[in-house]
Amino acid sequence: MKLDGPADALTRIAEALERISPPPEAAPDFGQASAFVWHTEPDRLVPVKDVSRISLSLLVGNDRSRDTLLANTRQFAKGMPANNALLWGARGMGKSSLVKAVHGAVNEKSPQLKIVEIQREDLPSIGRCLNLLRGAQERFLLFCDDLSFGHDDAHYKSLKAVLDGGIEGRPENVVLYATSNRRHLMPRDMIENERSSAINPAEAVEEKVSLSDRFGLWLGFHPCSQDEYLEMIRGYCDAYGIDIPDEVLRAEAIEWQATRGSRSGRVAWQYFTDLAGRRGVRIKG
Repeated sequence: MKLDGPADALTRIAEALERISPPPEAAPDFGQASAFVWHTEPDRLVPVKDVSRISLSLLVGNDRSRDTLLANTRQFAKGMPANNALLWGARGMGKSSLVKAVHGAVNEKSPQLKIVEIQREDLPSIGRCLNLLRGAQERFLLFCDDLSFGHDDAHYKSLKAVLDGGIEGRPENVVLYATSNRRHLMPRDMIENERSSAINPAEAVEEKVSLSDRFGLWLGFHPCSQDEYLEMIRGYCDAYGIDIPDEVLRAEAIEWQATRGSRSGRVAWQYFTDLAGRRGVRIKG
């Protein structure tokens, strides 16, 4: 009996694996939702019927970043050229909230604008995600929250497919919005370590540090002042109909921030959540 050669055996194995592995799902009907989440194994876009976000009017203290991102997003929704955006800076200052709020505001008048969230861990699959979005009639904000890279992390190379486009080019109907606590997307000690141990210190970090340079928009978020912190809470109270004297709100809010050891938009929302619970007011967001 004639035995199959190595090539025949490999072919049979490949065919068997192809039969048992689930095929990637087709792109969904983008008309069924305004937001989607990218999942892998198998690759699919899952619609999100109810997006967790707050109104754009409730985001206080970052007016310039808000206006810049809003203008860029409206531009993109109209089919005009627009930049990828990196929102970086202090934690808890509303970076991801701004992205979702801006999408919600623009989507009201431009329902063809969709938002697709991709996790940092899934960046190696980003090319496959783009293939599902490429050619669709809709326009997409590809959103990656809390983007950063550590030691020996090569995920940033996958991200360049979106920012630089590679040989195919980035799809005309996709822009990337990312948030990060780090301006250069990598820890400072990693930068210093690369510089001190490399033969050519400048070239050692150029590839990783220059990743942030590929974003057309850099929007910085900085710690809020006490007045801005109180203004955020007062805005929440007015929006949800909670009547509380200024002196009471001020005393409670400052005590709350002292117990947390920090002051930010997130801390303001957490205090308001506690206040609404005590007052029996239901909130969403």
